[in-house]
Amino acid sequence: MKKNSGFTLLELLVLLAVLAILVAVGTPTMSEFIKNNRLTTQINTLVGDLAYARSEAVTRNLPVVVCASNNQTSCSSANWADGWIVFSDIDNNGDVSAGEVVLRAQQLLEGNNTLVSTTGSSVVYDSRGFSPNSNGSFSLCDERGPAHVKSITISNTGRVRKGGSASCT
Repeated sequence: MKKNSGFTLLELLVLLAVLAILVAVGTPTMSEFIKNNRLTTQINTLVGDLAYARSEAVTRNLPVVVCASNNQTSCSSANWADGWIVFSDIDNNGDVSAGEVVLRAQQLLEGNNTLVSTTGSSVVYDSRGFSPNSNGSFSLCDERGPAHVKSITISNTGRVRKGGSASCT
């Protein structure tokens, strides 16, 4: 006598029902996870680029600028969500000139996220790594609003820390 191995139709339907319930419960959670992860990644990228700019200012003994840019070659935007660039500002004019090289460039932020700054459209680090005229904060928001905002603050000494005033507008 040969024993059949496998699933009956009833067992298969129960398995599919349990699987459908798990997917229905897990999908909103996964969506929130992706949005939270996107915000964290984007604010960490900004923090990393600010730290890099500060380090390069001290290393090169020159002013280094981080500015909003929608073309990744010049300070061409007032909206930080369009992206930004990091460059050494040899002539100290606040924009990329002949002979100045863009050290890093960040593209448009994904997810229609907004990045609001109280520093204006640029942060300037002097040769000591200080940012005396660029202190302020950045707030990163998505469509969920202020409840999920990520914010950082830049001090006069150029130090970046989490938190600070958080506003999506």
